[in-house]
Amino acid sequence: MRGRNSVYYKTSEEIEILRENCLLVCKTHALVASLLKPGVNPLDIDKKAEEFIRDHNAKPGFKGYRGFPATLCFSPNAVVVHGIPSNVEVKTGDIVSVDCGVEANGFFGDAAYTFIVGEVDDSVRRLCQVTRESLYRGINKAVVGNRLGDISHAIQDYAEKENGYGIVRELVGHGIGKSLHEPPDVPNFGKKGRGILLKEGLVLAIEPMVNLGKRHVQQLNDGWTIITSDRKPSAHYEHSIAITQSGPDILSDHSIIEEEIKKNPELSEI
Repeated sequence: MRGRNSVYYKTSEEIEILRENCLLVCKTHALVASLLKPGVNPLDIDKKAEEFIRDHNAKPGFKGYRGFPATLCFSPNAVVVHGIPSNVEVKTGDIVSVDCGVEANGFFGDAAYTFIVGEVDDSVRRLCQVTRESLYRGINKAVVGNRLGDISHAIQDYAEKENGYGIVRELVGHGIGKSLHEPPDVPNFGKKGRGILLKEGLVLAIEPMVNLGKRHVQQLNDGWTIITSDRKPSAHYEHSIAITQSGPDILSDHSIIEEEIKKNPELSEI
């Protein structure tokens, strides 16, 4: 059913389809985790990710979306989001934010994870830790009766106020369902008690994008790639969640990814 502001509240059956799709996204991320290492070609990873998704009777959710040319958004270091996989090989000391979506059975799935290749500076590792924690701070506020701004404020307060990082303003989370991006937008900054009332059946993709330096970003000439204006690293983690009477239900599963990271000696755990 649709409510005010064209928000689409999902049934329990629809949420289970979304869960299945989000789990496939995370299994695709796990495949990426098994392949990531210094010297690997991102285009090769993207091709294998597409094959994996199609082998599971789904379609890449990003490829062709508004003209995006790839299955994965592959965003190393100072690239915030929407990086296009290229022939530039991964190197040790990189962090790589990978965003992935799938479409199956009339619905989408979406999740993102930032991988650490080899050893990185402690400040970069801390950025990843804080960004991931800010995601869960936001999710914890995704309860019936709260407002959308409670999620946004929790993310901003932890990443920006408590830890001094830059929260990207130009890009936000979103509703997800039969479309990859549905109302409402889910900013990673805001005020408590503002925004729409959170109700059962609302499904959101919550995705803090946090910069080591200033919050400012710019878009490259390819029309997609977003980079930090000061060229300092950025991290990005995303879960798709459903709001239920018993609390936030995380539909994606990062533990699938993290188990694969543990098996890959070329990657570091957060």
